[in-house]
Amino acid sequence: MEKIRKGDEVVVIAGKDKGRRGTVLLRVDLEHVVVEGVNRAKKHVKPNPVKGEVGGVVDKNMPLHISNVSLFNPATQKPDRVGFKQLEDGTKVRIFRSNGEVVGV
Repeated sequence: MEKIRKGDEVVVIAGKDKGRRGTVLLRVDLEHVVVEGVNRAKKHVKPNPVKGEVGGVVDKNMPLHISNVSLFNPATQKPDRVGFKQLEDGTKVRIFRSNGEVVGV
């Protein structure tokens, strides 16, 4: 089970965008995520008339390492670590380490 999933609200805790908040758009692989509006880079794109693409400079969201982001806890309004807990009915859920609440997705 993954600690950070697509659709989670996260806070960047290290790097040039430290402190910024955004939603996880994509899990690139096991260790990298793409966060909306964070770690943007300018890419130069060639025009491709077959696909109908216009050339120019485009802003692109680049992946971040998962160790540089932390899940946002709405109860405390701070980033928080994630743990796992097995409920009485046998389902495994993610919890916030600070207050033990279940992470709602």
